[in-house]
Amino acid sequence: MAERSLIFPAVEFRRRCRALQRAMAERGQDALLLTAAADIYYVTGFLTRFWESPARPWFIVVPAEGDPVAVIPTIGADLMGRTWLTDIRTWDAPDPVDDGVTLLADTLAALVPERGAVGLPMGLETSLRMPLADYHALIGKLTPRRMVDATDTVQRVREIKSENEIAAIRRSCSIADAAFDTVPDFVGPGITLDAVFRTFQAALLAQGADWVSYTAGGAGQGGYGDVISPADATPLRPGDVLMLDTGAVRDGYFCDFDRNWAIGRAADDARRAHAVLFEATETALRELRPGHLACDAHRVLTDAIATRGATACGGRLGHGLGITLTEWPSFTPRDRTVLREGMVLTLEPSVQIAPGRILVHEENVVLRADGPELLSRRAPADLPVIGA
Repeated sequence: MAERSLIFPAVEFRRRCRALQRAMAERGQDALLLTAAADIYYVTGFLTRFWESPARPWFIVVPAEGDPVAVIPTIGADLMGRTWLTDIRTWDAPDPVDDGVTLLADTLAALVPERGAVGLPMGLETSLRMPLADYHALIGKLTPRRMVDATDTVQRVREIKSENEIAAIRRSCSIADAAFDTVPDFVGPGITLDAVFRTFQAALLAQGADWVSYTAGGAGQGGYGDVISPADATPLRPGDVLMLDTGAVRDGYFCDFDRNWAIGRAADDARRAHAVLFEATETALRELRPGHLACDAHRVLTDAIATRGATACGGRLGHGLGITLTEWPSFTPRDRTVLREGMVLTLEPSVQIAPGRILVHEENVVLRADGPELLSRRAPADLPVIGA
């Protein structure tokens, strides 16, 4: 009989756990403490929207050897019991006096030598999902054991995606592709931007997304000012460029890519900007290989944009993708993370058309030995026009 498991077969989670344990051994870490939703899901398959409630902390302990231990509120025992984990320790939470601290300390003390090290992600793109006062109390209970930074332990393992993970991200991308196909059916002059956003989110759900954690975009004459502002009730007008960007989720994995359309007509500079972004992405698809650095990807994209007479926007031009909408690395001039086979990445070049007007383009890829493989369906080379 197959081991019980959620989302993926148990062998997938065992592989992940063993990879983390090898990384822990290399860094002298006797246990790994995970508190963030993405890390806990990565190790266990425990997938829930209950993370939206900040009332309770949740803990997974990965020992140097053997299977992880869940130290969680009682309300999660049934769902965690459907994962591959068998050692599940609970307390009634929220508890304003001792919200799992003693239970967690006892668990770690039994697994870590008296002068051993407990790894905890502490760096960029990590967070501690427990009260800081409780964290200090935990340190006091565990002394002389020490807490050490396990950012690299977790990130170097998580950034290489298994074929199961790649397939999950591809499914999310296909959902977004299908939803993008419906945009001309509900977009046109006079439709307000907030109505477009709501209808687009409904289309993503109708195509099979489990939820839509992120919908962004913009619209404006010949381009837009930014891509993170909330949608307002401004009606679309002929000459606007509309961009929609989504982070739809299926089985716990995100897609993250956008598409652009002109409304009624497209200005010449907007068409040129779209063509520049398409060709810059084509250059990255041809040139990126394992062994390049994240800053190399930034250089490839900015050089391709400059060669075509355009100016790249500031900020990063792509990033990692997976259980969270954005993961490490970032395609910036200073990020020297090595790109490795199996990374899922976004290519996200952007150009400045004029002051206050930009255009952004994004695709999702997995990096293979011979270069990037598209997970999103390639955008059209020419800026599409709705209602021409």
